[in-house]
Amino acid sequence: MNVLIANRGEIAVRVARSVHALGLRSVAVVTAADAGSPHADAGDVCATIGSYLSAEDVLDAAARTGATAVHPGYGFLSEDPAFARAVVAAGLTWIGPPPEAIALMGDKARAKAAASAAGVPVVPEGAGVFPVIVKALAGGGGKGMRVVRAAGELGAATAAAQREAHAAFGDDRVMVERYLERPRHVEVQVIADRHGTVAYLGERECSLQRRHQKVVEESPSPAVGAALRARLGAAAVRLARACGYEGVGTVEFLAADGEFFFLEMNPRLQVEHPVTELVYGLDLVELQLRIARGERLPELPTQPRGHAVEARLYAEDPAAGFLPATGTVRRYVEPLGVRVDSGIRLGSVVGTDYDPLLAKVIAHGPDRATALGRLDRALARFELLGVTTNAAFLRALLRRDDVRAGAVDTGLLERVLAEAAEPPPEDLLPAAVLAAAGTAHPAGPWRRALAGHGEARVRAGVVTAGARSWRAALRPSADPAPPLGPTWALDESFAVRIALDGIERRYCAAVTEDTIWIARDGHHLELRTRRPARGGSAATAGTLEAPMPGTVLLVHVADGDTVASGDVLLVLESMKMELAITAPHAGTVAGLGLVSGDRVALGQPLVAVLAEGDDPPPPAPATEPSVGREV
Repeated sequence: MNVLIANRGEIAVRVARSVHALGLRSVAVVTAADAGSPHADAGDVCATIGSYLSAEDVLDAAARTGATAVHPGYGFLSEDPAFARAVVAAGLTWIGPPPEAIALMGDKARAKAAASAAGVPVVPEGAGVFPVIVKALAGGGGKGMRVVRAAGELGAATAAAQREAHAAFGDDRVMVERYLERPRHVEVQVIADRHGTVAYLGERECSLQRRHQKVVEESPSPAVGAALRARLGAAAVRLARACGYEGVGTVEFLAADGEFFFLEMNPRLQVEHPVTELVYGLDLVELQLRIARGERLPELPTQPRGHAVEARLYAEDPAAGFLPATGTVRRYVEPLGVRVDSGIRLGSVVGTDYDPLLAKVIAHGPDRATALGRLDRALARFELLGVTTNAAFLRALLRRDDVRAGAVDTGLLERVLAEAAEPPPEDLLPAAVLAAAGTAHPAGPWRRALAGHGEARVRAGVVTAGARSWRAALRPSADPAPPLGPTWALDESFAVRIALDGIERRYCAAVTEDTIWIARDGHHLELRTRRPARGGSAATAGTLEAPMPGTVLLVHVADGDTVASGDVLLVLESMKMELAITAPHAGTVAGLGLVSGDRVALGQPLVAVLAEGDDPPPPAPATEPSVGREV
């Protein structure tokens, strides 16, 4: 079997690992944006395609490389029954469930009816009773979902869900259900071979979510005992049998007070599958491959062993409302003692084309407290510079009393976002000053950069930053050592030990001519000598800037329009997330040079809303191309 992995990033790397463990060959596919990526190198051969969402491109790559099987991973084409049928029609082995099962479970309305017919409790319809949830009928991963609490909001929420669903899955159909307040999200891992054996491998707790995207997952659930586990498993097995399932899949439930309701079935591998692998001692991808070859399931364990917790490391900025972040990875050192499934490495460029998931950190222990402790330490020791991540936020979340007690629900994370986010520790700035002072060119632009963060300087072993002074000392870290020589070289990363007021800590840093990155224990600070160059209308009173890099999805206004406070002016899209840019006050639209499809950079001026008496923005220079537009 020569397996083409029709995916990218960490899941493509992870699938390749199991393919090679079975002595099989792998084929990677990459788009131009992913050239030279880790998943390209993970394949024995690699083919360039135009899009991961193009079935024609993938099948052409299979023909060109001599692939005999296709593994879809998750996302992209993994839940497209037409793609599965096309793979089979091409004479290739499809490493997934039958296309008919994918079609049935991929349509949430039909899946709900099938679950009810199989005796599985389902969520009641949203017959005009609020709150309700608008849900895409196709796909998963939280895309195309909106909670609506008032009838007047239903139209806009439905339109937004349809746009997002169409962008993610090519299908804009939606349904409306009652929204259950504060349930748990518990899912059951099912597995079935072609010989009639259907089994389940316990459950996963996935209640810590934001925007319907899971952030932390664990197995087993702290709220599920043996009796409830058996009931959940039996329901999941009934549904899998009813839809003629084969391979690995997940049945998701909403649970509260000992009761549970069918949410959906994902006919594919889940992002969070590693926690099940660790507590049951199995390789789920290997089992997928064996089932696709027609083998029978081996005898499977029935009880979990210990506890496992997974945290998703995203390229996003908690301090900016968790907006997507971009950049080049300047330092990358994975922590020891845990499992890390990653799709990046030193030098990787993180853009806005794909999902912001960078890596998954998974810790296993004999009990839940040990697993949580190991995960917290691993996040603290994960050295990743150049791209803003949610590492410090994850650590703060895992240390909360309610999370440590297992008292979670699907709305908890949204409710505690403000209190869970932590500002960077104050020692990062003096540490950055020392790192800058150790570079070959500490003067000049760095004086300007640090001036924006308060007067900061090093003199006679004392670091002054703002109103505080620290007695400081800097020495190389033994693991790993920084570059040799009396000064650090530019464009290099290093680890150092810095003592401030008698307390020594380990930091990692990266320095270029215009940026310092410094981090410790999951916290990071980025200092720039100057703001990135920005095209478009010059900043003026009332100008709104892009809070994230991305693409202009919709433009609702034109220059000269009168708008009220809160009116939506335009909609940005980045990493499959939509963000509405609204008017901060009543006024007149001016300086708009954007159309749908334009790319914008972080901090780029978008449009001005002029109050009475404001001066209009000056025109953009004639030599400048249209804002962010590819020309």
